[in-house]
Amino acid sequence: MPREVTSRYIDPLTQVWVTAARRIGLRVIRTPDAYAATDGRGTLAIGDAQTLDADDSLAQMIFHELCHSLVEGEESFTRADWGMDNTGPDHDWREHACLRTQYVLSGRHGLRGLFAPTTDFRAFWDSLSGDVLADRTDRSVQAAIAAIRRAALPPWAPVLGEALEATARIAQAAAPFAAAGDRETLWSAITLAPAPHPTGLPALAATASETNGASPSCGTCAWRYDQRGVSRCRQAQAKVDPSWPGCERYEAVLDCQTCGACCRAAYHSVEVARRDPAVKAQPEYIVDRGTYLEIRRNGDRCAALHGGEVVGERQTRFHCVIYDDRPRTCREFTLGSDHCLTARRRVGLSL
Repeated sequence: MPREVTSRYIDPLTQVWVTAARRIGLRVIRTPDAYAATDGRGTLAIGDAQTLDADDSLAQMIFHELCHSLVEGEESFTRADWGMDNTGPDHDWREHACLRTQYVLSGRHGLRGLFAPTTDFRAFWDSLSGDVLADRTDRSVQAAIAAIRRAALPPWAPVLGEALEATARIAQAAAPFAAAGDRETLWSAITLAPAPHPTGLPALAATASETNGASPSCGTCAWRYDQRGVSRCRQAQAKVDPSWPGCERYEAVLDCQTCGACCRAAYHSVEVARRDPAVKAQPEYIVDRGTYLEIRRNGDRCAALHGGEVVGERQTRFHCVIYDDRPRTCREFTLGSDHCLTARRRVGLSL
């Protein structure tokens, strides 16, 4: 008598990531006609078993595509292939940003080996180590920082984090069953998730040589400040011990000339008092709005801010052409302050 089949088996990771994609807003289909593609209408097409390589997994492919969506922003869900031109001049740095994002998010859960990419950019992935967000002049780093911040927002949150946590639990259970030294199975690449930083933020896996020579500790972090003799962190909004190792948001140095955040898109208006010496010293940069004065804007930046042009994958240094005559508002803006952190976050320079 034939048996009636009432259920079907699905690989656990496939179950996790297909469901996660659906909750985020994507329907996953398998096809022999593409490696990975989106149609801008809610469908993510992934190659079938014959299309993919032996070290591919559907889970990794979905995670990789979600990292692309993080880099490109929520509007990319309405664009085919996330709005990327796979042959254009911006393709490489966007891929690099995706992989930096993938490296950080998977690393929080010990999943870098399991979720390593299998594309032509694998060599770039293999070159990553330590603090992959350290070089803030690199366009791909800036885009990755913005992407990692988006991961904490809808539609990705809380789904993406829950999927990574579930994957880590499955991976930790499966890893002991991989033969010792058996490099033919990705389960042998599972590592323990790093312990959280004492503040509760993700830990930083980096050495002094990977953070501009500074020891990556709370004591050498640019976001530490002293309040009434107590060390505090602007990122964690908590007391810290300077001897603690640095967290994922560690920054050794804040350099205004590689930033310029407070003078560009982070803020849309800088008001100037009518009696400010800058009004007479630099009248061509002052605009009278009737009830108030403000610095003239040039697009999304202060007209006095020069530099920041993109050359290859990097930005040139910024400088203020009226620095000696800058208004009091600018003079009182403090490097490393709460406003500084807000500005850097808004332009993708700080987590």
